[in-house]
Amino acid sequence: MEHEDLDQLKIDKTVTAPRSGTSRGRRFWAAGILLVVLAVSLYVSGVLRPAETVEVVTVQQIFPSQGFTLLSASGYVVAQRKAAVASKATGRLVWLGVEEGSAVRQGDVIARIENADVLAIQSQAAANLKNCRADLDQALAELHDAHLSFKRYTILLSDGVVSRADFDAAQARYRKAQAAVAGARAAIRSASAALDGARVAVEFTSIRAPFDAVVLTKNADVGDIVTPLASAANAKAAVVTIADMGSLQVEVDVMESSLEKVRVGQPCEIQLDSFPDLRFRGAVHMVVPTADRSKATVLVKVRFLDFDRRILPEMSARVAFLSRPVANSEQRPRTTIPSAALVRGRGRNLVFLVEGDRIKEKPVNLGVKVGDLVEVTSGVKSGDSLVLRPAGSLRDGSRISIPEK
Repeated sequence: MEHEDLDQLKIDKTVTAPRSGTSRGRRFWAAGILLVVLAVSLYVSGVLRPAETVEVVTVQQIFPSQGFTLLSASGYVVAQRKAAVASKATGRLVWLGVEEGSAVRQGDVIARIENADVLAIQSQAAANLKNCRADLDQALAELHDAHLSFKRYTILLSDGVVSRADFDAAQARYRKAQAAVAGARAAIRSASAALDGARVAVEFTSIRAPFDAVVLTKNADVGDIVTPLASAANAKAAVVTIADMGSLQVEVDVMESSLEKVRVGQPCEIQLDSFPDLRFRGAVHMVVPTADRSKATVLVKVRFLDFDRRILPEMSARVAFLSRPVANSEQRPRTTIPSAALVRGRGRNLVFLVEGDRIKEKPVNLGVKVGDLVEVTSGVKSGDSLVLRPAGSLRDGSRISIPEK
């Protein structure tokens, strides 16, 4: 029985064994294909693509006048009418009526120095003049009486009533009265001149503005000794320094080799370092007829065509000498980019905006050309960084690297 049971134990080779190796191979190839597709898509999108080195340019705001600028030069704003106002007399400053920035008109009293001594001299001269006029009145009265007496003696002499000696005495008295009147009148003129001198001396104690101006600096305070020559210790010569703001001009040095591009009356555009976003209209006022041999330059003065209170003396400035005047439509700045930063794609103008280590495709609308630049009316703003001369392999989202300068 046991032997028969063992004989019945057989392996049925007709039953199919499971094909596990084939199933694993299919899954492996499916995963490989998926990884390849993912890698390709990541490469195309720029994730796995190596960073591309690019050159970057900044979007700038420029003025259209840069397109027709012949020459540029730097200099300073200088007042052509400027004065250190001082007193012709010497004395202690007792009143100061202005400070820095005060506007004064011609003839306005800026300050006064002590004047008690010259006022006393003026009063004395006025009293002396009054006394001289009284002497003239007395001399005129004497002359009138002597004249009447002389006429009577002339008639009496012709009638033989008086002697020749009495007539001569009357005549001498008349002539003496005439001389007294002349002397009194001369004394009045002298006293009047002395009074005028005293008044001038009093006027010297009032320091007045010589022209319409603005006070730039205050050089003395109440209590300081003011003297014309300031030779004494701690004495002040100038009380204030003033300048006529209507006479402000920009003085620039132009190289001799470029002087042929400058002419009197030539339109200019002035930029002040204090206001970099503003441009002021100007014109060449004068080319100073001498050169600086040490610098090989010639001084050129440019006047402002429009008055602006923000313009102050000694400001640094830059002058652009233009080939033609600036039109009204060219007064405002324009946002510009180099033409080499533009890419034509999908029927529109594009630029690649730099955002960190990636770029972003941005459509832009263009305006007019300004020299080698082109105006951008929308899409980017001043200060944005763009890829210059972008390669054809760049795409939206590509990684980039910017070489260090």
